[in-house]
Parts: sequence; C-alpha cells; structure tokens
Amino acid sequence: MDVVQLSRIQFALTISFHFVFPAVTIGLAGLIAIVETMRWRTRRDVYDRLSVFLTKLFAVTFVIGVVSGIVMEFQFGTNWSTFSGFVGDIFGAPLAAEGIFAFFLESAFVGIVLFGRNRVGSTVRWLAGVLVCLGTTISAFWILVANSWMQTPAGFKIVTDANGVSKAQMTDFWQATFNPSILQRLFHTLAACWVVGAFFLMGISAWYVLRHRNSDVTAIALRLAVIVAFLGSGLMFVSGDLQTREVQANQPLKFAAMEGVFKTENGVALEIIGLPPSQTGPAAVPPLAIPNGLSAMTNLDPNSQIKGLDQEPDTSLWPPVALTWMSFHLMVGLGVLMMLLMLFGAFLWWRRSLDTNVWWLRFAVLAIPLPIIAVELGWMTAEVGRQPWIVQGLMMTSKGVSPGVSATDVGISLLAILLVYALLFFLWIYALSKEIGRGPEPAPGVVVDLAARVVAAPPKAGRSEEGN
Repeated sequence: MDVVQLSRIQFALTISFHFVFPAVTIGLAGLIAIVETMRWRTRRDVYDRLSVFLTKLFAVTFVIGVVSGIVMEFQFGTNWSTFSGFVGDIFGAPLAAEGIFAFFLESAFVGIVLFGRNRVGSTVRWLAGVLVCLGTTISAFWILVANSWMQTPAGFKIVTDANGVSKAQMTDFWQATFNPSILQRLFHTLAACWVVGAFFLMGISAWYVLRHRNSDVTAIALRLAVIVAFLGSGLMFVSGDLQTREVQANQPLKFAAMEGVFKTENGVALEIIGLPPSQTGPAAVPPLAIPNGLSAMTNLDPNSQIKGLDQEPDTSLWPPVALTWMSFHLMVGLGVLMMLLMLFGAFLWWRRSLDTNVWWLRFAVLAIPLPIIAVELGWMTAEVGRQPWIVQGLMMTSKGVSPGVSATDVGISLLAILLVYALLFFLWIYALSKEIGRGPEPAPGVVVDLAARVVAAPPKAGRSEEGN
C-alpha cells in the first residue's frame, strides 16, 4: 500500500477508537446534569450517590479520551501537513475555542462534582454538574464545526502565495461556523451520544439487577436510563432524517451512494433488506424494497426525482459505493433494533415490571455496545461518503498527505498506535470494571459485602462491623 492508503487507515483507526470516548462522556454528562438537578431539587441522598457513581464512570472515560485524542491530533502534522496548511486558517478558531471554552470547562467542573462535592454548597455543585454537560456539548459543537466545514465549506476564499501554494482563508467567521451542515449534524450527534450514555447506564443497571445487587440507586438508574434512551432514540431518528435531507441537498453523490441509487429517476423505491451494490451498479439480487418509498420519505412526494450517481459522469469522483451503502444501512438497522428494544422497555416500565423481566434485562446488558457501533457507522458514512475529497470540492484526499513521509514511516507509526490503543482500551475496561464492581455507594447505615455482592441490612447493636 502507498502512503495515502496507509495514512487513511491510520487516521480511520485513531478517529474510530477516539470517538468511542466522547460519545460515552457526552451521554454520561447529560445524565449527570439530570441527576444533579433532581438531587438539588429533592435533596434526596439516592440522587447524590447516583451522581457520584456516574461521575466516576465519566472521569475514567474522559481521561482515556484525552490521551487517545492527543495521539490522533499528532497526525495532522505528521501525515497530513499539506491538508493542515490548506485549512489552518479555518480550523484555528474552532479548535482553539474547543480547547479554551470546552475542554477546561468540563475538566475543571467534573473535579468539583467528583472530589469537591462536600466542600461546596448544593447549588454550586448542581451548577458544576450542568456546566460539565455544557462543556461536553460545546466541545462537540466546535469539533463538528471543523468537520462540517470539510463537508460543506462556506465563508472562505482561496488564496495563493508567491510559491504557488494555495490555502483556504476565512472571510466570514459566522458563515464558516454555521456552514450548511453544522446544525443538523450537531443535533444528530448529540442525540446519538445521549443514547450511548443511556444504554451504557441501562446495561450496567440491568447487570446489577441480574446479579441480585438491587438497590435504591439501581432502581432509579434503570428507569432514568430507559426514559432517556427511549426519548433519545426518537430524537435520533428525527435528527437523522433532517441530516439525510441536508446531505441530499449539499452532497448529492454521497446521498446516492448511501441509498445505492445509480440512475436519476422518479419514484425511487426505498431498500429495506438487500445486498450491497458494487462500484458500478446495483446488486444482482433485487432487494426487498418499498415502491416509491425513498422519493416519498425524502421529498414528501412519491413520484419526485432522486438524483443518482450518474449525475457525475467521472466515476473517479464517486465515493466508495459499497462501503458507504453498508455503513449507512447498518446504522439505520441498529437504530431500528434499539428503538424496538426501548419500546418494549417503555412498555415494561409502564407495567411496572422493568426489573423483573429477565430476558429484557439480559438484552439490555448485551445492547450496551449497539449505540457505540451505530455512531461509528454514522461517522464512517459521513467520512467515506465524502471521498475522494478531503475537503468537499476543494482538495482531494490524495493531495493532503505530508510530502516527506514514506509508507514505511506510516506503517511503523500505525503499528505503534495499535499497541498504544490496545493498552488504553485494556486500561479503560479494567478501570470501568473496578468502578462497576464497587457499584454506587450504599445508603447510610447499609452494609455491602463486596465478596458476595449482597446488600445486607444494618447491623444490630453489639455485632461486629468488620465486613463493612
């Protein structure tokens, strides 16, 4: 493989690995803000202990995310220096804002919630929890501003220096920031991350119930997670529809690849189940499809026209059709599966049998990685579907690599990153396992036997408390 392919593989590895941690922390931060609000309003100790437990999970994930993000960002200078020079004037502002206004905000206030909760007043602690959530949201906004500008550039001009080197120069900060795709992508990403956090908590709570480690914290956590996951799944579908419409308007080739539409025609069917297409045409086996469904869903007109890949005669400018199609359809399929699980969970919640249905609890534990896989597939759809452009319509991916880097250099660094990320993943799983094994703090006066994983009644007067 040449240096371009290896650099793309390396960046795909690092961004896919890193994206797991912001997705989890954004979702957990939203839950922390909700629980802190309930604690502040009700003054109930159970919300205090749930908040502490969530913050510990957040902190462990946040630290690993910071380390993996640093490794990822080094590649802009080592592997993609030409790209970095081209977009530096555009990316400088959002990336600096993310570091100054978001990273330090969430890292500072998570310390108050975790370590200083007994040293500040109730209102200050509640405010700290809300600011942690705000910090993660601001961080997501500025990162998505940079990435969305690569998808739909705006507010810039191309300038060329005396050496013939061109770069994008910002002419309008607000147009560049609020480019045509940012709001839809932000809405969809945040909804997806909230679902990630809710499924994370829901699976852990269900595991506690299955292990007979029921407690007042577990009961509240399970019901809260189901509510957030149910609402978040609905928002994810609404926001996903809005973003798909935006892609159709601004990146029609990506949209055609996502849906496997090769010919521009009216009344296009919506594929439900089928085999992935090739780079040159549809799959040989006809898919199960809803007649006129894509036209009706996309344009609210069953006979409307959908532009296909044939709108671009130069097939070298087509994105990788099969990979774009598969990542998009797998993402949608997982979204439907999660929504069905949450509909059943909401029904059980309404019947007050949420923590007694063993099969649903088992599925809830197994479903922890589903939204994480879905957001990875969504990111893959967005990035692969933009190819062969690294900046849509302005710079080809093959032109963005560093001129002085060889394939051997990238191969060695790729192997090193694999080893580092394997270590980070092990540390994350180990630290999470330790925190989950300890569980939320017990209620005052309650003894917890960690060896037997059984919550016991308060000891009677005169009995030994050595097991506490």
